Amino acid sequence: MFDIDVLIAGAGPVGLTLGAALTQRGLGNVLIDRQPEGANTSRAAVIHARTLEALDELKVAAEMVERGVIVPRFTVRDGDRALLTVDFSELPTPYPYTLMLPQDETELILSDRLRRLGGSVRRPAELVGVRQDDDGVTAMLRGGESIRARYLVGADGMHSTVRELSGIGFTGRAYEESFVLADVRMDWPLPDDEVTLHFSPAGLVVVAPLPGGRHRIVATLDEAPEHPTAADVQAILDARGPRREPARVREVVWSSRFRVHHRLAEHYRSGRVFLAGDAAHVHSPAGGQGMNTGIQDAIELAAVLAGGSDLDRYETVRRPIAAGVVALTDRMTRIATLRSRPLIAVRNTVLPIVGRVPAVRRGLAMNLSELSTIARGKAGARGTAGARRKGA
Repeated sequence: MFDIDVLIAGAGPVGLTLGAALTQRGLGNVLIDRQPEGANTSRAAVIHARTLEALDELKVAAEMVERGVIVPRFTVRDGDRALLTVDFSELPTPYPYTLMLPQDETELILSDRLRRLGGSVRRPAELVGVRQDDDGVTAMLRGGESIRARYLVGADGMHSTVRELSGIGFTGRAYEESFVLADVRMDWPLPDDEVTLHFSPAGLVVVAPLPGGRHRIVATLDEAPEHPTAADVQAILDARGPRREPARVREVVWSSRFRVHHRLAEHYRSGRVFLAGDAAHVHSPAGGQGMNTGIQDAIELAAVLAGGSDLDRYETVRRPIAAGVVALTDRMTRIATLRSRPLIAVRNTVLPIVGRVPAVRRGLAMNLSELSTIARGKAGARGTAGARRKGA
């Protein structure tokens, strides 16, 4: 006997997406989360075109677009000089842009959709043990309760309990720099319809518009303060941002620091246990790929579990995509955080030249929007299927 088809540990954007997608496909599921309430801070704020396409299945993309800020381009700058512009407006998608929407808003929309489909989240409920056999998984919760499910999914973040209990390796390392994350109100001299990546010998700073007249700041520091203040953010922008007309920070709405890893799970599946989102892959915030890749994991996994006959397909399709995202964001971070002045000079000379090549601009837009991952995923699935047939 089973209590439920799928038990999902973690009720962030990835877990909520998976729960809604499974419910919509008729698979009973239970979401548990050890936190007493959902996110009330903005955290991940970038939603790319491919993710909006995937969320069309849940009928939430339109509401997200209505609440968010549409940004049709990314611009790389060094001081006042524009080095490279990535334009999304010509992409082959109904969503030819990046959408800026705080994570708490995303979670509210997904939670509401889950409720309307008949699902819910149990809080606080913490997974402490896993035992699986050929037929299913028995999950033990703190307090002594156990839940019997056909499948268990770990959508419980970088420090995933599900991954650790399942013995799945998580290879990679941390970047030396720490990161500042802040939502601010400020006077900003550049257009509010672009995400700006400012390169500087002092480090990288990303500035993006948010709803309500706020801006998101992400910056690298050798050692970031625990709670960055307005003065801290102002100092970063003074050193790395526009010079002719400097920014003026008026208020920090929310701020944090974090250390970034680039890691990839050795497997996405162990028997009847699966990983999704940050439990399976973490990487630099450059390009804003993290939550997007996780939400797309959830949509694919829902289809695989609903089908039930080719459980290997999930890892076959999604792991190569995550590996590509980890590699792309690592390259972006290393290019952005160069400290050698000769290398900086080479970078600042090369980027404007390659940026004038239409194929390069389109390739960057396809990669950042994650639309190119559709072809990569299909190619990976075909390659693995072919290898299986040869080995059969």
